[in-house]
Amino acid sequence: MQTSSDVITFPDIEISEALIRRFDHSGPRYTSYPTADRFESGYTAQSYINHLVQRAALQAPAPLSVYVHLPFCESLCYFCACNKIITQDHSRSAEYIEILFQEMDLVSAHLGAARQTIQLHLGGGTPTFLTEVELTRLMQQLRRHFEFTPDAELGVEIDPRTVNAQTLSMLAGLGFNRTSFGVQDFDPAVQAAVNRIQPYDMVRTALQASRDAGFQSINADLIYGLPKQNLNSFSRTLDQLIELSPDRIALYNYAHLPTRFKSQRLIQTSDLPSAETRLQIFLMSVRRLLEAGYVYIGLDHFAKPDDELNLARLDQSLHRNFQGYTTRVECDLVGLGVSAIGKIGDAYIQNQHSLNAYTEAVSSGTLPVDRGIDMSTDDVMRREVIMTIMCSMPLDFDDFELRHGQSFRALFSAELERLQPYVEAGLLDIDMRGLRVTPKGRVFVRALAMVFDRYLARPTVSTYSKLI
Repeated sequence: MQTSSDVITFPDIEISEALIRRFDHSGPRYTSYPTADRFESGYTAQSYINHLVQRAALQAPAPLSVYVHLPFCESLCYFCACNKIITQDHSRSAEYIEILFQEMDLVSAHLGAARQTIQLHLGGGTPTFLTEVELTRLMQQLRRHFEFTPDAELGVEIDPRTVNAQTLSMLAGLGFNRTSFGVQDFDPAVQAAVNRIQPYDMVRTALQASRDAGFQSINADLIYGLPKQNLNSFSRTLDQLIELSPDRIALYNYAHLPTRFKSQRLIQTSDLPSAETRLQIFLMSVRRLLEAGYVYIGLDHFAKPDDELNLARLDQSLHRNFQGYTTRVECDLVGLGVSAIGKIGDAYIQNQHSLNAYTEAVSSGTLPVDRGIDMSTDDVMRREVIMTIMCSMPLDFDDFELRHGQSFRALFSAELERLQPYVEAGLLDIDMRGLRVTPKGRVFVRALAMVFDRYLARPTVSTYSKLI
């Protein structure tokens, strides 16, 4: 394994710092296409109902994935860009889940009988802000409305500061089989700078309790680019996380957007590492994780060789949705809770962002829709191409033509021309049969996908993060 500071060595390939600098633009992460910033305001509850009814009429609709947004946190993490409500008042979650149950009833009234569900994710906020009784009631209601398959992936985001062995055992008893821990950084100075104090021993205890409870897969999130970080401090964090040996690791690039996210205004800009330091932290982190035996899945995800994500990468069954990379087939997604996003057929739907507006709509018997988009035929085709690239899967032109009745090479002639610099750099192979992301190109899938995003030519108020 090469350890030069300006080269990442994957099996059989090298990626230079110069190559990263050349293609390190800002762009979307493509958990959807069109991306959420392109959803249209004024999308109606009736439009959502129409799509639910259309799905119910299908003889064999897609299986379901369910996302539940639980927005409450006891304290504010300054870096956080999620929709959250900071409160010490735990009675608020008791009120909230009653509204969630009403929303489930409203959705179920139009969902139809086919409710096979292969994925559930509780996100936040802090899902374990809820009491054990509330989490138990929530799962009872979810099981009443959705038919979870025996092999369903049931995941929950975990704040190590809010759980103990009893809570994790209870979650396993409810059927959850995957946990995702927000680690971010173990350095005390970094934790103080972002107002998230969670010592190494606390995280180690929580991860071990997850293993003892029988969770099948444990993920840990790291963030590079946080205030007070440097190469030495993040190297120590990597030492500690590698010792904990989670099954999956997500290495996120912190996007400092204080004009959009008020909490980030509490971070001192002068404490942020320079662009050069961030790049060196990324290069070092990738090398260290590969040396530790993790496999690079794509974008910012790593997994152990025997993890489902890597097996799906190898057999070309990897998918991507709002939960990130997944082994589950293409699903319809029911989003529940404030600001939750769903996808039914060729439509995306997002709930009200404000808790008051969300509660008012549901209490009045109305689905709490705020924004959404009905995908055009062009959107559907581009979405397929973008998600295929994001998963580093090969795209066969003839197969595409059979599915869509249009020639890929004619439809995307301009895009194929714009991809030539990536071909010349060895990131993509294109021939008469199709296109394929090379092993080297997997680091650059966001840049490759952006070539097919027609919305990027249109103005937006969103500011995207750097690719690396």
